[in-house]
This record gives sequence, C-alpha cells and structure tokens, in this order.
Amino acid sequence: MNLKNKKVLITGATGGIGNSLVEKFNYLGSTILATGTNEEKLTKLKSKFENINIEKFRLEDHDKIEEFIDKVDKKFDGLDILINNAGINLDNLSIRLTQENWKKVLDINLTSTFLMCKYAIKKMLRKKKGKIINITSIVGHTGNLGQANYAASKAGIVAFSKSLAIEYAKKKININCVSPGFIKTDMTDKINDEFKQSLINKIPSGYLGSGEDVSNCVAFLASDLSDYINGETIHVNGGMYMS
Repeated sequence: MNLKNKKVLITGATGGIGNSLVEKFNYLGSTILATGTNEEKLTKLKSKFENINIEKFRLEDHDKIEEFIDKVDKKFDGLDILINNAGINLDNLSIRLTQENWKKVLDINLTSTFLMCKYAIKKMLRKKKGKIINITSIVGHTGNLGQANYAASKAGIVAFSKSLAIEYAKKKININCVSPGFIKTDMTDKINDEFKQSLINKIPSGYLGSGEDVSNCVAFLASDLSDYINGETIHVNGGMYMS
C-alpha cells in the first residue's frame, strides 16, 4: 500500500479508533490533518506524532464546514483521502429519548458526514481522483437497545455512501464504509468484566477488536489496492455480524 505523501483528513482523531487511524497513516507516510473538539487531546496527539497537523473543529457547526474544507484544501494543495470517523452517542430507550438528543446525534453523525463528503468531493473532482471512508457501526445493521438515534445515524451513513458511490464512480472517487463491532478502547475498558464477557461471548473470534484492526481496513480502502471496490461496507467485528 503506497500512501506516502497522500493528503488525509481524519475527523474524530482523538478517540480510540481515531488515534489508531492517525498512527497508521503516519506510519504509511501520509500528510495528515487530524481534527477533534478536545484541544488538550489534540495537543497530546501532536506531541506523539510530530509530523501531523491538528485543527480543532466542531462538526455541528454545519455552516462552517465548507469554509473548513476550503482551508484544508489550500493548506495541503489538494485532498486525496477523507476519513469521517467522528461521532457521538446519546443513549436512551426510545420512549425516553428526547427530540433534542435524537436531532443532535443525527446532526453530528449523519448530516456532518454528508456535508464533509459534499465539499470534499468538490475538491477531489479537480484532482480527478479521491477516496472517502465513512466509519459506521455494527449497530447500524443490527440495531441496539437504547440506541435508536445512533443506529439510525449509522444506518443512514451506509445508504448515503452507496448513493454517493454511484454518483461519482465514473469520476474515480470511491466511497466506502467500515463498520466496526466492539473495539477495545478507553470506553470499553470502563465496562464491568461480567458485561464485557457477555459481549465477547457473542463474538465468534472470542475477543474484542483493536483500533488497529479498523485502521488496517481503512488504509486498504484508502489505497490504490481498493480501486475496484466502491459503495461497499466492510465489517470489522470478529464475525459478530455476518450479512
């Protein structure tokens, strides 16, 4: 996989999977702009990977996304790869779920992904090539207790990505999804052992995945090795969900 000097924008870079994405693309020699909302975590990321660029940006500021993509494009003199990894969850049973929390999750997870893709594609059309990888979730395919808003947003990303892939395939812009299952992160480390074991029991491989499992798949989809893969979702879940 030759990703050396490829210009990559990674959202949600300060989380567990985001850190792994930055580490992978940095190792592969890409030019990276890592974004997130936590300035302290972004600074720590920069101290760990000195070559990367960091930028604090709030994806919920939809009216600023076009300006942000313009800024990235000018800084890098083009954009080769967009990885939409950022997302939030505000869980509750559906009858207790507020309209505000429904809207906030859809706005950040789905609408922001749409807008990031929309404006990034405009830049990629100029280069006549590009790769977009949208990070979804196993619950976007299976549903999950207390996550109607999150599941809807992730399922929406899959359908949206398929439509986008059809629209721009002939322009050599590939849009694919990676759908992680239960991945070992700081969040899963806080789950009590009994519940964690109950999750592991549902995974045929018998263990939680790692951020690197996800970043390996994303790197493949970002590379020229995947040029004939378009509009697909690759599941990274140890066999927990087999479509």
